[in-house]
Amino acid sequence: MPLTEYFKEIRREIDKTLGTLLPPENTYPAELHEAMRYSVFAGGKRLRPMLAISACDVIGGDRKAVFPFASALELVHTYTLIHDDLPALDNDDLRRGQPTSHKKFGESTAIMAGDALLTLAFEVMTNRSLFNNVSAETLIDVTSQTALAIGSTGTIGGQVVDLAKEEAEPDLAALEYIHTHKTGKLITVSVTGGATLAGAEKDQIDALTQYGKNIGLAFQIVDDILDVVGDEKSLGKDIGSDTAKGKMTYPSVLGMDESRKLAARLTDKALQSLEMFGDDSTPLADIAKYIIARNF
Repeated sequence: MPLTEYFKEIRREIDKTLGTLLPPENTYPAELHEAMRYSVFAGGKRLRPMLAISACDVIGGDRKAVFPFASALELVHTYTLIHDDLPALDNDDLRRGQPTSHKKFGESTAIMAGDALLTLAFEVMTNRSLFNNVSAETLIDVTSQTALAIGSTGTIGGQVVDLAKEEAEPDLAALEYIHTHKTGKLITVSVTGGATLAGAEKDQIDALTQYGKNIGLAFQIVDDILDVVGDEKSLGKDIGSDTAKGKMTYPSVLGMDESRKLAARLTDKALQSLEMFGDDSTPLADIAKYIIARNF
């Protein structure tokens, strides 16, 4: 994403934190730890960590209480990418402009690197020594909500339905389920988790939940659009793979124009949900605007 100094600062701190949380490459077994660091540091927007920290700032919380969680989100996200790219799933060759993990390290190491990243993420989220002035109850709540977001009724469930619906007849309800679960739930918990750790009240969490749901779906609709009209070099991943695999996408179900309009409407709803925060919501508003600006 176009990085203002605000987002550059967050990204620098996230990468610094990730560097300390991940075992060094030469830690035995070295190939596993090299593979873990390879995928985490291959690039990426750090969108989910930025959402968590921006939500903390909107609430006026202490960033130090959120950075470990934000970094753990990137570990979880990278795990999903590694597994998503595997031959048994999407069988992609490029991710973040680099060869995918299984292309570089082999399928077995890639699977275990993804497993290790997910495990490390929950080790981080439950390590109270990493979180300043956060109660055990709050930490358990945020960790539990993250687990729900990526489990069988979240990211993994969405991925299963995505695979099951390849070459299927257009089905808007199934498509919305895929995108809101495979992508949207982790994006939403990034926002609400960051806000919860910052001490947000229920009405604030409710508003941010709506924000997260709307940008989560908008993000994936734009991804669908970019798979048709995007530039492989700019995006850092294979273009046209959804069509080649017969995947159900918003352009294939609604058409390109309607898909763009829907993404714009969802972005407007996301911005409306931020109105209660006033000018403090600028970082989250900027992220929402970035998401829609990726395609027009």
